[in-house]
Amino acid sequence: MTTVSAEKPYINAARFVTVELASVMTGLSAGAIRKRIERGVWLENKEWRRGPDERVWIDTRGIEAWVLQKSAAA
Repeated sequence: MTTVSAEKPYINAARFVTVELASVMTGLSAGAIRKRIERGVWLENKEWRRGPDERVWIDTRGIEAWVLQKSAAA
């Protein structure tokens, strides 16, 4: 009889996530995220990047820094 390990999987948060996953993570709608990108509130290569497939990827560290920057300025 073999013993099955009871180890729980370790899940590490990804730095770059899709707009849809960023929406779930932040509570913002995907449309609101896209508007921030379109209006230049979130900057390319700072809060978001375009992948080799031209897909938009949200940088979770960039968004965190943006929130902290805005909080510090208030």
